[in-house]
Formats: sequence, structure tokens, C-alpha cells
Amino acid sequence: MRIDIVTLFRAFFEPIISGSILGRAQEKGLADIRVHDLWRYVPAGERADDAPYGGGAGMVMRLAPLMSCLEDVLAPDLNVPDGARVIVPSPAGARFDHAMAAHWSGLERLVIVCGHYEGIDERFFELVPATEVSLGDFVLTGGEIPALAFVDACVRLLPGAIAPQSAAQDSFADGALDWPHYT
Repeated sequence: MRIDIVTLFRAFFEPIISGSILGRAQEKGLADIRVHDLWRYVPAGERADDAPYGGGAGMVMRLAPLMSCLEDVLAPDLNVPDGARVIVPSPAGARFDHAMAAHWSGLERLVIVCGHYEGIDERFFELVPATEVSLGDFVLTGGEIPALAFVDACVRLLPGAIAPQSAAQDSFADGALDWPHYT
């Protein structure tokens, strides 16, 4: 499974995706997690965000850097192939759950676009077939924390990422919470 993460904060991901289950899954060739630095697509001296058209609080991520990055990630034609999804963490989306993680773990590819500030220029959603997904009914500074939750939940469900009995006995694997554990 290939997972592409588009973010303004690349360093946020590096220590987590290279260690523990995520790191081992990559070493085994089960997952290929690529973090794309959106700043590479912002021209020198320019900003990644701008004030919202029509006013209002907060800043909105600009469309041009996002589209330039996605042209590279989804080269050559911004086509989202069958077996792939573009996900945008957003409080406006459907709530993420175990069933969604199980479905996504069966895909060939996920592209997660981390919004920040007040959100992403709405034209992005007109140009890219993206699905907004929420981590819960609260607001975070950006999409990086939900993106890590999505990645971790999906990768651990890949066959061989963890012991089969561990995945089968996970909380929510059969629709219920796990029992207490002691050492």
C-alpha cells in the first residue's frame, strides 16, 4: 500500500512513520509512506496561505501550491486511479472509524492532504475528487494529527504488519471494545 501525505510540516511525521509498526511495515514492503513537503511548491518570498476572499477570521491554504504538489504526486494528469482515495482531514467530513480504516487498508493507495489554518481553498474540492474525513467533533490546528491516526489505523490492518491474532482481537474488530489487560 502506498500512502502519500501532503503537508506544510514534514518534520512532524518523520519520527513516527519511521518507528514501531509503521517503520517495520515499510521495512517489510507492506507500506510505502511518502511525505511531500508543500513548501517546495510555494515560490520564494510567497506564503502558503492567504486571507479568505470576502473576509472572515483565519487564513486559507492557497490553491496553486496544493495543485502543483498534487500534479507531482498524482502525475501526470491529476487522475485518481481505481483503488486509490484522496483524503482531507476536516471537521466537516464523515467520522473516521474502524470500518473506514479496514476499507482503506484494502486500497492500493491513499493520498492524504493536510489542511492547516482555516482550511483549504474550496476550489481544490472542485478540481480533485477528495473525501473529507473527521477525527471527531473538535477542531485541531491542522490535518497532521488526523493524518497520522488514519495512517496508523490503516497500516496496522495490513496483513503481516502485526500478528494476525492481534488484529483479530483489536477493539472494534468485532464491533466491541477490548477487555482489560494486566501485566
